Amino acid sequence: MIRMLAFLTVLALPAQAEEIVLGLSRDQVAITANFDGSDILIFGAVKRETAIPAGDDLGVIVTVAGPTLPVTVRRKDRRLGIWVNTHNVEVDAAPSFYAVASSGPMDDVLREVEDLRYKVSIPRAIRSVGADVSDSRAFTQALIRIRASEGLYQVLEDTVDLEEETLFRTAISLPANLTEGNYTARIFLTRDGRVIDQYLTSIPVRKVGMERWLYNLAHEQAILYGLMSLAIAIGAGWGASAAFSLLRR
Repeated sequence: MIRMLAFLTVLALPAQAEEIVLGLSRDQVAITANFDGSDILIFGAVKRETAIPAGDDLGVIVTVAGPTLPVTVRRKDRRLGIWVNTHNVEVDAAPSFYAVASSGPMDDVLREVEDLRYKVSIPRAIRSVGADVSDSRAFTQALIRIRASEGLYQVLEDTVDLEEETLFRTAISLPANLTEGNYTARIFLTRDGRVIDQYLTSIPVRKVGMERWLYNLAHEQAILYGLMSLAIAIGAGWGASAAFSLLRR
């Protein structure tokens, strides 16, 4: 009897009201010798079994994160007329690239407790451990400022176009100085600042062609790579010298 009641209770639960159906303009990014950045168009729709819920407006947040790597952030102070490293904070995991786009101001579309749970904003996506100074938060903020100035950290509020609470799209610009690896795209639907659905997909970023060959050669055949580099340098020097001698004649 108890099992029957439990089964009927599950059947009585409503299906998830709103779900994400996602599309990408490209499913991978190729880094070539002349790579100077790229744009990824992320678009999708909201699937519903019922009418659009009345009340709070729908919010959409899109994040794209690169591989997470440890980082040491150091502070320099002037001692005896010389700038020296005095303190440091070990950042256990920081995305090499992170962009967060939203359909409105972040404070309106996402509550703080939801940000803490899903780690959506840039500060939440960074984990600092082993801090040996009292103001370790300032070191994390310094890392964010540095990478933001390089285009590696982006906060793009009001850049997700949301039409009739059903269709959405946004574009994320990837800079030229990308770290190779798998990039993770996450899409969140929110109402009243609460996450009601999320979607996750991966975007491979890889070196191709000559870039890939040289990268593999440098890491797998270091001696051969060094000899080849030396030979190229000698050949270039000899060629420049020969050309200069011909010009002098």
